[in-house]
Amino acid sequence: MCGLTGYLTRHLPAAPEVVLAAMGGTLRHRGPDGDGTWSDAEAGVGLGHTRLSVIDLTDAGAQPMVSSCGRMVIVYNGEVYNADELRRELAGAGRSRFRGHSDTEVVVEACALWGVAETVRRLVGMFAIALWDRETKTLSLVRDRLGIKPLYWGRSGDAIMFGSELKAIRAYPGFSPTLDRGALAAYMRLGHVPAPYSIYTGVSKLTPGTILTVTRGGEPRIERFWDLETLASEGQRHPRALSDEEAVDDGEALLRDAVKRRMVSDVPLGALLSGGIDSSTVVALMQAQSGRPIQTYAIGFAEAPYDEAPAAAAVAKHLGTDHTELYVDAAQARRLIPGLPDTYDEPFADSSQIPTTLVSAMTRKHVTVALSGDGGDEIFAGYNRYILGDAARRRMAGLPMFLRAALARGLSQMSLPALHRLLSLVPSERLPAHPGQKLHKLADILQADGEMDIYRRLVAVWPDPAAIVPGAVPPPHPIWDDGAAGDMPGFIERMQVIDSLTVLPDDMLTKIDRASMAAGLEVRVPLLDHRVVEFAWSLPRRMRVRDGEGKWLLRRVLDRYVPQPLTRRAKMGFSLPLGDWLRGPLRDWAEDLLDPAALAQDGMLNPAPIREAWRVHLTGDRNLSSQIWTVLMFQAWRRRWT
Repeated sequence: MCGLTGYLTRHLPAAPEVVLAAMGGTLRHRGPDGDGTWSDAEAGVGLGHTRLSVIDLTDAGAQPMVSSCGRMVIVYNGEVYNADELRRELAGAGRSRFRGHSDTEVVVEACALWGVAETVRRLVGMFAIALWDRETKTLSLVRDRLGIKPLYWGRSGDAIMFGSELKAIRAYPGFSPTLDRGALAAYMRLGHVPAPYSIYTGVSKLTPGTILTVTRGGEPRIERFWDLETLASEGQRHPRALSDEEAVDDGEALLRDAVKRRMVSDVPLGALLSGGIDSSTVVALMQAQSGRPIQTYAIGFAEAPYDEAPAAAAVAKHLGTDHTELYVDAAQARRLIPGLPDTYDEPFADSSQIPTTLVSAMTRKHVTVALSGDGGDEIFAGYNRYILGDAARRRMAGLPMFLRAALARGLSQMSLPALHRLLSLVPSERLPAHPGQKLHKLADILQADGEMDIYRRLVAVWPDPAAIVPGAVPPPHPIWDDGAAGDMPGFIERMQVIDSLTVLPDDMLTKIDRASMAAGLEVRVPLLDHRVVEFAWSLPRRMRVRDGEGKWLLRRVLDRYVPQPLTRRAKMGFSLPLGDWLRGPLRDWAEDLLDPAALAQDGMLNPAPIREAWRVHLTGDRNLSSQIWTVLMFQAWRRRWT
């Protein structure tokens, strides 16, 4: 795992090696074990790299790397898990002069032999790649199918710059960042800046599953090499005819292989374990294929409604792992918060960034590589909102709007304490986590106009970003496109596809990438092996959702390793008691950033609705921590980077 950066320009910057070193230096946390640069002044190209040594720890794995024929030069961030098979295939085709056993060498030799597009279609893994073809004078930028690894690119004058994080692009001489108000509005609505946009005008995220090619002075061309929406649509139109037992057998075999491939490492390896279905399945399959106890790591909270540590400990005990846990309190969060704008590089407001960052730092003290269960919710339909949204769509169809509006008004006017008193009459085992907040969300959904409006209300943070960012309009994006994923056969599948194209890479995978890389930890995600994704979408809905519950197939695989009582619990998500913390130990910090004068700075934000939300949150009648946190993270980022 590494950091990559570089440029292509007609007018070479003075001291290009110094420039590359400065750009790469911003990514040292991603690659603390080494760095390197390569440039060609005549061609106007420069490549920089920082290395986290995981496979082939020798200098034979150092980057930038030149192919044996001298044609291709690569910098690369990621891991390719079928490198050994490809190496044998390359050797059979005459490319047998390998200096070491790194996957980087396999990728660059494959690109020299087969071309970039054909090579990336063969790769099983996670990757962001920058490749310079010295023969055609072409720069290629590639991002993996699901967007596990990040890659930004932008322009400054006639230069094309790129990097694993925005920091590298900021370091390019003459780059003058300008905040994009449309992207800021999108951030306020979603809690993250969605691809292909970034917080800066003129800088983009390369979308997952695409290749950007550009020649010196030419216009970039972006082509797709893997299309999740198309494969999902085709898979659902013509699902495989498998019995339940056959589907679980095939799924288990594929998952075992995906996990086994990600256990190959020349450095210590472990796993992140929450005790939920996804991470428990990954750890179970790791332990089943290991001759010694797997090292597992979990985060806990003193506040019981948020504490997953006991569940993780129970799964770890059953599987026989070597388990470590860390309990987090507001004081630890407060110490961590000032560094979040550096870690996340552009405004990012998924508050589980805090425990993710802390568990990554704890894990890195023991291992260099860890497997996680990320992606299971999107691929196997695990989010509560899928079941809730589909049920709401069906039940609302028979209710007139005036009745829905009255019910919504009644629910929304009840405070959280009042809802908790009412819900205390219901047995706790029949309630989801944080039921009062979910009833307030239901009140919002009841006012939706159509299924896509239901989805938007389920995922929105600030539903009306124009009220927060005056005059701004969020740019085009699938989440607010009524026709998005319209070929999918059902609402659940539609939500899954849109989440997989947007929330997964832009929120979930961004969170784990930045948190882990800040600690120099490589996190691998076997549930997002593209073969697993394609398999999941080849199955009928009943293999994902059955009896009002998602992840049917994944649960059946886990049942073969872990007793159901250890994993049958209400889904919590990787959440934290942020609402209480903002009213208590984090209040002074928040008040400083939410000062009306600070909010009004540069006219970017409208203080009035923000201050009103803060007032309501402080009363305890509603938990508006997500909205408040989104503003706080932008304010903290603005103080750091503008």
